[in-house]
Amino acid sequence: MSELSELLAPTVTRLFTDLVTKESIESAEKGAWPDKLWRALEEGGLTLPLVPEASGGAGGTWSDAHVVVRAVGKHAAPVPLAETIVAGWLLGQAGLEVPLGPLTLAPVRQGERLSLARTGGRWQLGGTASGVPWGAAAGHVVVVSEAEGRTMVALVARNAAHVTADRNLALEPRDTLTFENATVVGAAPAGPQVSARAVTVYGAMVRAAQMAGALESLLEQSVRYATERKQFGRPIGNFQAIQHNLAILAGHVAAAGIAAEQAFRAADRGEPDFEVAAAKIRAGEAAGIGAGIAHQAHGAIGFTYEHSLHFSTRRLWSWRAEFGSESRWAIELGRRVAAAGADRLWSELTAR
Repeated sequence: MSELSELLAPTVTRLFTDLVTKESIESAEKGAWPDKLWRALEEGGLTLPLVPEASGGAGGTWSDAHVVVRAVGKHAAPVPLAETIVAGWLLGQAGLEVPLGPLTLAPVRQGERLSLARTGGRWQLGGTASGVPWGAAAGHVVVVSEAEGRTMVALVARNAAHVTADRNLALEPRDTLTFENATVVGAAPAGPQVSARAVTVYGAMVRAAQMAGALESLLEQSVRYATERKQFGRPIGNFQAIQHNLAILAGHVAAAGIAAEQAFRAADRGEPDFEVAAAKIRAGEAAGIGAGIAHQAHGAIGFTYEHSLHFSTRRLWSWRAEFGSESRWAIELGRRVAAAGADRLWSELTAR
């Protein structure tokens, strides 16, 4: 762990422990913006870990950012912190100024495109992007698009779009943004590490880390409940069947966490596609199995809104489908491996 990671880890844990409460999450699910939490994150330097220090950021690496993103998932923080981190990196790679406030990304769904064109010396944006995380709450939207034969990164004010509000299963905002010849704040060629599908790749990467964090929360809640809940005169955690299921859950938590961490390390090398695919697949599989085990361990109480378990399980079910489901990434990974040939599979795996 780097020096910056050692500084970020306790800071983000303290902030989320103090400010992300059951009440604050419920309030956010009803539409309230957690302003106090966001201001604390900005003041703590947690929103721009990848932006160079000269531009007001922390000047860290993706491995440093992993600490923050995983904590977002573990604590079910109701803010677009992961999206802001990716957006800030994209802007920094393009040499564009990173504004304060929450940022989001677009487009985020397969097959959707936003057109970027130069008109009269100004860049303008058009098209519709659905499922945009916190589309209505973000101050700006970062767009990756093809224009004039190259990949471009553009920054556009959110109020330049018509917003149709929507939410995912976790009641997180997933809005539709429609741009009609919207003038952008700035646009520039993407950096050398930014491909046309960067939003999908890095979006999947942060979702994998968030899922790893949420799975860690599931395990902690399940172990605690199994220790406290008594049946037939003893804690249910003493029963072999419960122990067996919790051991399976722990294995999935560890596997998803390692896969996500490896993806962030690969991002620091500039070629994360293979590792991101593996992480999104592994975290998605763990989400399905892990949520089932956690609810089995908690029994009926785990299905009530009053219990906090659903904050993690609903996010897992939502996040596993965002920026590509595990089945979609499995198809892509399989095609990549098949194209390389069977003789290269082992050498590629062991070289990573």
